[in-house]
Amino acid sequence: MEEAKQIEVGETSSSTPSRKVITLEPKLVIKKGISTLGFVFRLFAVFGTIGSALAMGTTQESVVSLTQLVLLKAKYSDLPTLMFFVVANAVAGGYLVLSLPVSIFHIISTKAKTSRIILLAIDTVMLALVSCGASAATATVYLAHEGNTTANWPPICQQFDGFCERISGSLIGSFCAVILLMLVVINSGISLSRH
Repeated sequence: MEEAKQIEVGETSSSTPSRKVITLEPKLVIKKGISTLGFVFRLFAVFGTIGSALAMGTTQESVVSLTQLVLLKAKYSDLPTLMFFVVANAVAGGYLVLSLPVSIFHIISTKAKTSRIILLAIDTVMLALVSCGASAATATVYLAHEGNTTANWPPICQQFDGFCERISGSLIGSFCAVILLMLVVINSGISLSRH
């Protein structure tokens, strides 16, 4: 009788092989899954922001004008909105890299609430920053592609096609990062609501 009680509480007798039974709580699995998904969104947002900042920050092109025999140069630092774009994406990317260990901590410890609230607040600020930088740069990129006949600004992408391709590509990466940051904020909100 005493041997049967020992087996029930998890001990084994000498005749049967040892087995460990693991029970998973559904709420814990869901919380860890939500935290893992938040980490993945955050990781991809790092690539979007830092990639966009690097692509824009290294963009420059020189072209010889055949009509005036002058060397024309275009680089991102000539336009303040593109400089703001680089700074905004670099700041957000740096923050996201620094927040990755905290996100890993949230996967391990699902009960951490204060750090989740702090991350949610800063994530929202970074979402606004990246969104502002991408929107400001979009206006400049549109002018570079289309020009403005009313203001007598010709499009420059006919001459600087490589420059325009790179700045357009970095905008795509930044808007992808904006979408991922939105998902991070939504994920954080869902995670906090399950506490």
